[in-house]
Amino acid sequence: MSSIFISEFISAPALALLRNHHQVTYEPESYQQRVTLIASLQHVEGLIVRNLTQVNAELLAAAPNLKVVGRLGVGLENIDLPACAGRNIKVIPATGANAESVAEYVLGAAIALSRGFLPATQQTLAGTWPRPRFSACYELAGKTLGIVGFGSIGRVVFQKANAFGLQCVAYDPLLTGDAVEIGPNQIPLLTLDALLARSDVVSLHLPFLPATKNLFSHLTLDQMKQGSFLINTARGGIVDEEALAERLRTGRIGGAALDVFESEPAKNLSHFSGLENLILSPHIAGVTVESNERVSLLIATEVDQFLRSAS
Repeated sequence: MSSIFISEFISAPALALLRNHHQVTYEPESYQQRVTLIASLQHVEGLIVRNLTQVNAELLAAAPNLKVVGRLGVGLENIDLPACAGRNIKVIPATGANAESVAEYVLGAAIALSRGFLPATQQTLAGTWPRPRFSACYELAGKTLGIVGFGSIGRVVFQKANAFGLQCVAYDPLLTGDAVEIGPNQIPLLTLDALLARSDVVSLHLPFLPATKNLFSHLTLDQMKQGSFLINTARGGIVDEEALAERLRTGRIGGAALDVFESEPAKNLSHFSGLENLILSPHIAGVTVESNERVSLLIATEVDQFLRSAS
């Protein structure tokens, strides 16, 4: 039996699957106790993490028998990929398993922003009956959604948005050609500049890389259509928060929904204080009961099969 350590939350069925074939240590809060965590990895062959366990050189040095790292999610910023490759350690992300949840979040956030649900709630509770103001909102149907990053999640966003009546365009530096076919539909591929100038809503689905760090700086934000919305469910470091806050205050950007932040857990978001045209959430766009089950079972299955085939 192989030894597996799980340092963050995994679903009960996935845990049971692993325990059928392996010796599993499940300590879902251990990422907070770094010294204790590292001391527990000497004989571990499999490690399963979310995004808060830093799988860096220090941790890898403490796990000389490690063969595989399962990531309960898709972002790999917390995993030192070159170091893993140098040790021939397999890294398995849960690609596509949370796409439905993220796509629903994007459409829900777009609707909430376009209809002003949050400020309407606050003002109605205050007794102002702001019917004239919120009767002047616009429908999303017929508007343009720009999808920045057209991988597995971006494609599900397109399918849902297309069914909702949005006109969709995409930008992805890894794709060539003028369009991508998704089933019976096509989505035009544009340059980033052209997408920003055309889109009423911009949704980000890019990885955090040196090339995407602060990609949405003040310069990029100023290329967006006047009064358009920005939705970021990708990674916080892609958007300059201070620059975004300034443009939300002036109305240059009509609204934003941020599920990810430059630093997580986010402790100081004072630059966003007092903004009505803003939705914030604690990195949960891809985390629902259903998606967690899919992610957990996918990673448990992949790690189980890898270790059994390697033994």
